[in-house]
Parts: sequence; C-alpha cells; structure tokens
Amino acid sequence: MGPPEAQIGASAAPWLLACISCAVAGPTALLGSALAGLLAGTPALAQEAPATTPSAPTPETSGWTGNVELYGFLPKLDSTVTVRGFSVETDLTPGQVLNTLQSAFSARASLEKDRLGLLLDVAYNQLGSEPARTTPRGLLTGRADITAITGVYDLALRWRLGERERAVGRPGQGWLIPYAGLRVVQARLDVAAEVKGNGRLQLNLQRQGTLDRTWAQPLVGLQGSVFVAPRLRLFARGDLGGFGLAGAEDLSANAQAGVGYAIGNSTDLNLSWRYQGLRWNNGAERSNDFSTDLNGVELGLKFYF
Repeated sequence: MGPPEAQIGASAAPWLLACISCAVAGPTALLGSALAGLLAGTPALAQEAPATTPSAPTPETSGWTGNVELYGFLPKLDSTVTVRGFSVETDLTPGQVLNTLQSAFSARASLEKDRLGLLLDVAYNQLGSEPARTTPRGLLTGRADITAITGVYDLALRWRLGERERAVGRPGQGWLIPYAGLRVVQARLDVAAEVKGNGRLQLNLQRQGTLDRTWAQPLVGLQGSVFVAPRLRLFARGDLGGFGLAGAEDLSANAQAGVGYAIGNSTDLNLSWRYQGLRWNNGAERSNDFSTDLNGVELGLKFYF
C-alpha cells in the first residue's frame, strides 16, 4: 500500500482526465452543433437568443390628444373708426371695457394625431355705447358714441415639435408648434357723433354711420412652452394675418407671453399679458376703415385629454 499522497493522486487522475476531455470536446461539439444547424437552415445558437417583438408606439408621439382652453381677455382699448371719411377715436380703460361689455365668448382648442393637428380659436365680444371723441380740442369739439361687435375666428393646421402638450412635466421639457391657416374677422361698428364749432364757428354737425364687414385673412403663427418646474411652465405665442390681401390696408397680429400652473394632472391655470391689433382700410377717397389696439391681461383655464 503506497503513501496517502500517492493514493489521492491515483484516485484524482480519472477525474482530471475527464475534465480535460470535456474541455477539449466541448468546443468541438458546440462547433459541430452550430455547423449542423447552419446546414439544416436553422442556426443552433439563434435558438437560445430571446425572441424580440416590435416596440409599441409611445404615447409621446402617437394617438389622439387634445386640449380646450376657456379664457377671458380684459384689455385697454384704443381704436379709430372711419365711416365714409368721418373719423372718431375711442380710448377705454379695462374698467370701462368691463362696464360697456354686453356679451363675450372666447375659447381655444387643439386636436392632434401623432404630431399633426388642428387649432381653433374663437373670440367674440359686443360692447355697448362707448364714449368717443371726434376731433382734438380747439376750433372743433364733439362727442360720439360707438356700439361695436367684433369677432376673430382662427382655424389652422399645426405641427408639434418636442413633447406632447400636458399639464405636468419635467423641468426642461417643452414643445414648439408652428401653424398656418385662415383667420375670419367680423366687425360691425355703429357711430353716432355730434360736432360743434367754437368761437366764430357756429357749426353743428351730426353724423350717423355703420361699418359692417366680414372678411378672411391668411394666417401664420408660432407657439411654444417649456417647464421650469413639474407644475410650472412658461409659454408664448405670436401670429400675423392679412398681409394686405383684403384691402388697401389689411393686417392683424397677436403677441402673448405668460405662465401656466397645473392645478391638477390634466388642468392648467394660465395667466398672461397679450397684445392684439387689427388694421383695415378700403382705400376709397371717402374711406371706411378701423384700427384697434388691445393691451391687457388674459386669464385661462386649460384642460388636456
């Protein structure tokens, strides 16, 4: 009987030979299996890879989404109205605008599939009798009243760049949306004026007239928004319409900038400053025209779906 070390070595020898045999035979067997699979038309190694399926479209860029915003615009109003060559001017503070307001409706809505969508903006208001002036103080003084109905209705195609519009997001997320379409402007302005002469001028002139016109303008615009906190975002919008296609002068414009705060997971409260301008002139010798500048605060409640 030999030493213990020799017995252990002798007993371990068969196991060592078996391991060496597996190490040599293993790659050879695996290579043979792969070659056999290739010859059979189905790679053996590919059978062990997990099956892959096409990823589903993410909600960021697919499906129907939209939003609706109800808003109120309370501006300072400066306007000039000319009916058959006779002009009157009106300057109203936001409080005076509110006092003369008889009816109003304003709302925006967007609907999109993937990134392409439609934009709709409707704003209608009717003001009662507004105090106006006919000429600067001097040789002539006068008083006038204007009753005004105005409406601006936008319909446009839009394309979204960036994230889907939402109430809550991560800081730095945002979107940019160019749009182009059609703007319809409605204006009905009834003017009643009395002009009196001062000093030697004993003129007493009364005028009444109506400007009633509805026309369409091409429209281009851009709007965007970016989150500065999960529930707080900054936004801005600007557009131009008209470009002189519907009269000797024909132009409309909007500029808006503000902040939005999410009061729910799908609801925003928006506060902004807004400017809106309208210019139109028919170019006749005794012209009909009007110009309006609106500057003020807009408050909106926006719902996402």
